[in-house]
Amino acid sequence: MDTTGEKTVMCEVFDKIICNSGIRNEQMRTNTGEKRFQCKMCGKTFRQGGHLHKHMMIHTGEKPFKCEVCNKKFSDGGNLKKHTMTHTGEKPFKCEVCDKMFSIRGFLNDHMKIHTGEKPFKCEVCSKMFSMGGSLRRHIRIHTGENPFRCEVCNKRFNDGGNLQRHMRMHTGEKPFKCEVCNTSFSQGGQLLIHMRRHNGQKPFHCEMCSKTFRQGAHLNKHMMIHTGEKPFKCEACDKKFSDSSNLKKHIRTHTGEKPFKCEVCGKTFSISESLNRHIRIHTGEKPFECEVCNKMFSWSDCLQKHMRIHTGEKPFKCEVCNKRFNKSGNLKKHAVVHTKTLKCKVCY
Repeated sequence: MDTTGEKTVMCEVFDKIICNSGIRNEQMRTNTGEKRFQCKMCGKTFRQGGHLHKHMMIHTGEKPFKCEVCNKKFSDGGNLKKHTMTHTGEKPFKCEVCDKMFSIRGFLNDHMKIHTGEKPFKCEVCSKMFSMGGSLRRHIRIHTGENPFRCEVCNKRFNDGGNLQRHMRMHTGEKPFKCEVCNTSFSQGGQLLIHMRRHNGQKPFHCEMCSKTFRQGAHLNKHMMIHTGEKPFKCEACDKKFSDSSNLKKHIRTHTGEKPFKCEVCGKTFSISESLNRHIRIHTGEKPFECEVCNKMFSWSDCLQKHMRIHTGEKPFKCEVCNKRFNKSGNLKKHAVVHTKTLKCKVCY
């Protein structure tokens, strides 16, 4: 019996004193692995009744915990607490190796495996190793083909709850991740992370062949094909090959004539989104490209590039007849008329 008068018991597996028999029974189930609480709907078992109760909310859809900031609801109080930190920006857990901050201790524990290289979870089908159990569970669904998470709006199915959450923002328009520098909002945390590198200039992905750096790993992968010459994406109409699937999609539209991107102001259509984005600036007057020498602003990057030749004196366009050089291709074309004599007098002819 302890000093408060409550009866104490001893754990039979570890020499550990426990305050009451209820906690002792719970501790024993942890030690022995016993899971006596079973879900009647899917058969999953749990060591504690509280865990079963939380699990049942997956089937019932009950979400009693509500965020006071954005009204988002959660089935678990712990998940609400984690979510609240996306609004407060609180990150109390710090990695002692690289100083990266985390809002949840579990995220820090998972992150530490990057430094230690620990991968204790192994796929029994293909022997691939993972640092987190959740990653293994998601991976297993590749082999089983299981897609247990369904979108209630369009019925699309996903093998991961996080992917479903991100997908749902397409329907809701929710953009919970906000840049503190320019206030741009994003639907995914990864998009914000990549965006922030535009502000801080960080390019963590490094090409080992030419030392070029990139903000995104996907951009590095595409770049590597320049060195390897790999072009895995082939046009079925003309057999032309591409190193990137998006470039193949754009190319296919030259065969189909498809122009799916439409300007909402004037109705003009475009085959690629980049052309629409450039066009939109005609209407908005936006000039996001600034000359670092004279601060002149431009709507398009290629216009800035041409302008920069005024400061650098660069003349990349050469006349093949007389070797005269020009800083603009348009000026070269005008000059070429002198040699071809294609201009005719409007009075005489």
